[in-house]
Amino acid sequence: MWSQEVLYESGSPQFGGKVNILSYASTTLSVGGEMKLSDRTSIDLSLLYNPWSFKDNNKMKHILVQPEFRYWLCETFHGAFAGGHFHYGKYNVGGIGLSDYMKEHRFEGWLVGGGVSYGYHWILSGRLSLEATLGVGYTYLDYGVYPCEKCAEKIKDKTTGFFGPTRLGVSLIYTIK
Repeated sequence: MWSQEVLYESGSPQFGGKVNILSYASTTLSVGGEMKLSDRTSIDLSLLYNPWSFKDNNKMKHILVQPEFRYWLCETFHGAFAGGHFHYGKYNVGGIGLSDYMKEHRFEGWLVGGGVSYGYHWILSGRLSLEATLGVGYTYLDYGVYPCEKCAEKIKDKTTGFFGPTRLGVSLIYTIK
């Protein structure tokens, strides 16, 4: 593996563009960027988007924005980091899930929340890096429940809270010095 001194001899990166390759397993498109604020801090902004509908009106449509402040234990864009993140999104999900109730209904609404995360950044070459991150926190969801048929009337409005995973990623990063 390359040493940080050799890779960053022209100065440490100031910005990184990234894609969360793990999100593509759920057909979700992702794009993000991270900017260095100081020797040990950065701000990350991720956008996740899924516009797809599948057969039989099954869908997992959503858009989510997730900013995160990061504190790096060694140096920005190198090694371990801890972060605090927020998220806001809108969704229209139906016909999929772990239970019969989720498979037989569609849920349309918005969410907001936040949490803490931990991750690690590996340098692959002078410009390419790999990052893994996991976050936990709280998410508030406000949504309508519909039968899965197209153009169906809303059954009810609901709100719920969720404590658990709020950020998961394996990202490929291109850094700019």
